[in-house]
Amino acid sequence: MKKSLLIILMALAGELSAQDIENRVITTAVPFLTISADARASGMGDMGVATSTDAFSQQWNPAKFAFAERKMGIGIGYTPYLSNTVSGIGLLNASYFNKINDQSAFAVNLRYFTLGEIELRDSFDDVGTIVKPNELSLDGSYSLKLSPTFSMAVAGRYIRSNLKFPSTSSIDAQPGSTFAVDVAGFYRSPEIAYNTFDGRWRAGFNISNIGGKIAYDQNGQNNFIPANLKFGVGFDFILDQDNVLGFTTEFNKLLVPTPQDFDGDGDLDAEDNDEYQSIGFLSGAFKSFGDAPDGFSEELKEITWALGAEYSYQQAFMFRAGYFNESDMKGYRKFFTMGAGFKFRSAQVDLSYLFSTSRITNPVENSLRFSLTFNLGEEFLND
Repeated sequence: MKKSLLIILMALAGELSAQDIENRVITTAVPFLTISADARASGMGDMGVATSTDAFSQQWNPAKFAFAERKMGIGIGYTPYLSNTVSGIGLLNASYFNKINDQSAFAVNLRYFTLGEIELRDSFDDVGTIVKPNELSLDGSYSLKLSPTFSMAVAGRYIRSNLKFPSTSSIDAQPGSTFAVDVAGFYRSPEIAYNTFDGRWRAGFNISNIGGKIAYDQNGQNNFIPANLKFGVGFDFILDQDNVLGFTTEFNKLLVPTPQDFDGDGDLDAEDNDEYQSIGFLSGAFKSFGDAPDGFSEELKEITWALGAEYSYQQAFMFRAGYFNESDMKGYRKFFTMGAGFKFRSAQVDLSYLFSTSRITNPVENSLRFSLTFNLGEEFLND
């Protein structure tokens, strides 16, 4: 199916240099890495750094795998993208984890983002060329319990972005690629007896996608990838052996510098972009905590937050809801989510739906996301 060239330009938003000075939105290459890839997390406001372990924990917090309750798990998810505009664009995700023993686990994950088929033309009377732009990431992680209640993990990731194609104006175009690492931690308290219920605390952090920039041609600019800091906390109300109600909150901060008017001419132009892109990825991560032109108040606006809840009945039926908020100045993503899950033996099916509350249309609005999980092998109590 042929798509408009506009779609590929939208996907390359991370490579565009101009920014409105009143709306310093931080854009990066390979933004598909930030898309929620499973319906469970999507149903709780796109969060997962401090929720309980599942097969999709690789994206959110790989340290959670050390607390997995089954020997191994397989997760498959699909997220349709821009389905209100075109068809054939979406994110496929496949994940696998295996507990080595009660203290450690390893996991692998593959994400594949396709933009379908697009017809490219250099001129009106050009015959045209059909291309299939896509992006993917392949990563692995190792998690280890450092105590009965705390674990840490490291992950390595290969990223490939095939969005720019050779033409008469860009003969040296090539897929961009880079490597990145994650460092994560997860805390899960023992079950605590309160007056009328039992409870359990959860907390986690993940410093993800710390790695080199990405370029699409030999002399092109190097673009930041979405390095990110996530941290969150949650609590499970264990009402009885059948009913559990969990609440979680999460915060995110991109570890990418804020676009700047370096030359002070009142506009973010090509010269400003050249200086911006000259910043190294590691120094840029440190700069991101204090480089906003409007100071601390703008730094706070660069932090997104989410609230989520999950009710589980007999670990077989799950109902979820969540809310995600981003500053109007930094992207204006605001939405409610809801979701449900059904577990039968070792298989679990999850669904989620998103309702945007901002004036800007969300790419996954009015789309049903789903994922399938298999939990296999012996059980681990993790007590």
